[in-house]
Amino acid sequence: MAVKIKLKRLGKIRSPHYRIIVADSRTRRDGRAIEEIGLYHPVQNPSRIEVNSERARYWLSVGAQPTEPVLAILKLTGDWQAHKGLPAPAPLLQPEPKADKRALFDSLSLDGDETKGEAITQKAKKSDKKADEASDAASTESTEA
Repeated sequence: MAVKIKLKRLGKIRSPHYRIIVADSRTRRDGRAIEEIGLYHPVQNPSRIEVNSERARYWLSVGAQPTEPVLAILKLTGDWQAHKGLPAPAPLLQPEPKADKRALFDSLSLDGDETKGEAITQKAKKSDKKADEASDAASTESTEA
């Protein structure tokens, strides 16, 4: 019997999360598992990866073959390198928080003046338009006479 370490999908349609399982290679993706050895939540920021390293290394040592996604996860956690006798990877780094785009825009004002994204031209009000039309009409009448 060939044993695989693979992902079992759980969760709603657009919010997947997975369990890392050890199962017979002939079972379906979400089928019966021999053992659950970890979690993977890709939607969280940063993504959540939990692997029981002792059990993962045991199953690798007895010949279980990881699928490609699980192999990538095991390389991130360092379990694959420990199994193969390679040097350990660098620790996972937490992403830096993104800079506030509005503050960056305000700090890079082109003219150096203190306007903070205000409109350059004034919007004309409807009553002002009517007054302008009335004054234009009056000026054209006076020029005709």
